[in-house]
Amino acid sequence: MNSVDLFTPGILAGHVTPHRIVMAPMTRARSTQPGDVPNEHNAVYYAQRASAALIVTEATQISPQGKGYSFTPGIHSIDQINGWRLVTDAVHARGGRIFLQLWHVGRMSHPDFHDGQLPVAPSAVPFDARIWKVNPATGLGEMVECPTPRALSVLDIRQIVEDFRQGARNAIEAGFDGVEIHGGNGYLIDQFLRTTSNLRTDAYGGSRENRLSFLREVVSAITDEIGASRTAIRLAPFITARGMDCPDILPTILDAASYLAACGIAYLHLSEADWDDAPQVTDSFREALRARFPQPIVVAGNYDIERANRVLGQGYADYVAFGRKFIANPDLPARLAEGHALASFDSDALFGGGTQGYSDYPAWQGGTL
Repeated sequence: MNSVDLFTPGILAGHVTPHRIVMAPMTRARSTQPGDVPNEHNAVYYAQRASAALIVTEATQISPQGKGYSFTPGIHSIDQINGWRLVTDAVHARGGRIFLQLWHVGRMSHPDFHDGQLPVAPSAVPFDARIWKVNPATGLGEMVECPTPRALSVLDIRQIVEDFRQGARNAIEAGFDGVEIHGGNGYLIDQFLRTTSNLRTDAYGGSRENRLSFLREVVSAITDEIGASRTAIRLAPFITARGMDCPDILPTILDAASYLAACGIAYLHLSEADWDDAPQVTDSFREALRARFPQPIVVAGNYDIERANRVLGQGYADYVAFGRKFIANPDLPARLAEGHALASFDSDALFGGGTQGYSDYPAWQGGTL
């Protein structure tokens, strides 16, 4: 045990932070259409939450092929770069710091996003999952089934690595302080890591070392492009939904952590399952992860103050990311520090829409919410 808690100052990505409260990445599906372009409403939303030790943006597709949900933003066009600059300028004006989460969904997609072509994945494996897509006939969002994907060729894989590299460069051009690679939650990098989704027999599949090849190539490309101190990654070993229940995932993630530590990246973000009866992250895994990765570890998974302080006090993590609590509580660090009641978010307004349920949640107002 040590004396670190949520309100102990720390150092993350080379910057001193007044506390250990990070804003987790959360898909909100409010980019301007057509073009998946960030806008002034996104700038207001993120700036309201600039008191976080670090903001990690919603997952952002690195290419049209990387898209898997309606209205999610991109970072591959000039308009998108300019739109994100509205966000970074607004956050920096409030004294905040912000990383862009880079995303390729892989098989978690639908042909409607790709001119009728199948989504891509390491292997053409049927799986059980749905994505949120707006029905063009009704204009309403709905959950739709994902088809069996097309297997990527080696040339396809090389192009995606370059798309990650360019996405990181575009993020820095847009004013971000760094990038977080989305390597979890059943998306493309995670699909390469797992024996249940990766049935390849070439250099990208089979052995643990081979299944880690795509992750290593993406991380190498991005750190080469923007520097390790501005590069982070999110991993999710205990999330087993979407056909991802791989018996070898824990040792695979620990081997990844050793590689990432040697690269000197800014932090590792551990995404934990947060639904009822979900697999629990064991203390033995946390200890093993810390032994492999001495740099900052951020954890996320429906934490409250007590759980957060325990994981920090045990030395298993250095920062705790909050998602849903940050939606309805834009001044979350102050509310937690001062013991104010937390507002609840409107789950019906999570995806799509306008300012309602997005940027209209008030800061604490002297006893009222």
